[in-house]
Amino acid sequence: MVRTSGSIRAAVDALAAQEEAFAGVLERHGIPDSRRSEPGAHTLLRTIVGQQVSVAAARSMWSKLEAAYGSPPELTSLLEASDEELRVAGISRQKAGYIRSLAQLVLSGELDLHSLPSDDEEAIALLTRIKGIGRWSAEIYLLFAEGRADVWPAGDLAVQIEIGRLLGLDDRPSEKHLREIAERWRPHRGAAALLAWHSYNSAVL
Repeated sequence: MVRTSGSIRAAVDALAAQEEAFAGVLERHGIPDSRRSEPGAHTLLRTIVGQQVSVAAARSMWSKLEAAYGSPPELTSLLEASDEELRVAGISRQKAGYIRSLAQLVLSGELDLHSLPSDDEEAIALLTRIKGIGRWSAEIYLLFAEGRADVWPAGDLAVQIEIGRLLGLDDRPSEKHLREIAERWRPHRGAAALLAWHSYNSAVL
């Protein structure tokens, strides 16, 4: 698990003992903070709402959805809402389709977000049945909503940039290359991602 300060410390300490680059991150920036999202449909709904818009725009849309459809927004009401009704909240026609896909899968019982398979790849395959939820979004959900220890978001640009820099690679590694590199960090690849983001954000600041 990578949800508590204790579990994160144990995982990053194991990585630091194995990889000098990670030991350097801990020396320079300390232990990454824990991050946690609530498991369930509303975290994925917020993911859909926030796609390709600014934080301020996403916050505004979410507030309008809550005002119209409950706090948090009620899936049945969202499923029944027309494109025009959702547009009042700033939701595009494309995102309206994504929202209905999520609501339909959850309400029908086809997707039980509180009983996803323990196998990460199987869980990702189910989550990506939701229109608008790709592999990266599914991995982020499993990492922060479920605290899965070995989820590895290798398609994340910041992770690619920072792992490449930390390991002294000439070029930013591709997603495929990064997955190959990270095999040696099992079963702590989730913590490796936290360290990469921690180092990247600290460097930006």
